[in-house]
Amino acid sequence: MASLIDSLISIMDDENREYKRLLDLSNNKTTAIVQGNVEQLQTIFGQEQKLIDDLNRIETQRMACVSDICKILHLSPSEVRVKQIVQMLEKKPKEHDALEKSYLELKKTVSQLADVNENNKLLLKESMDMIEFEINLARNASMAPQTANYGKGAYEEQSGLGGGSFDAKQ
Repeated sequence: MASLIDSLISIMDDENREYKRLLDLSNNKTTAIVQGNVEQLQTIFGQEQKLIDDLNRIETQRMACVSDICKILHLSPSEVRVKQIVQMLEKKPKEHDALEKSYLELKKTVSQLADVNENNKLLLKESMDMIEFEINLARNASMAPQTANYGKGAYEEQSGLGGGSFDAKQ
């Protein structure tokens, strides 16, 4: 059991290292978004995809390790979380402390990553809104300005409704 706990700690430390690398990339992404550097964003997206693939591989290892621990403890792997394993190890301070430390560090890193990603999401939305505004502004600037219509049928030509019809779209 102790070797499985050591393996779990090692896997979680590896996972935390990869999440920290992803966090660094997300912080770089924030800078690229603010600067509007599309080339840098494309490079970061490629690097992120590789890290996500690595994280998926590590996550699979972690789930397998937790599953092995659950078999020994006669528990269902789908219902057990690392936090519960930490609590079960309270009588073994060395394993408990090491696993708890690894768990809390990973949890902290993932939380920071979620915050940065939420910020990036908002920045991208604002950037897209600004681009849409600029496109609409450019489109409207290229249209011919509307002038007053002073002809015999000015009212009908201007409103486009004709005599007494109701426009349900308004």
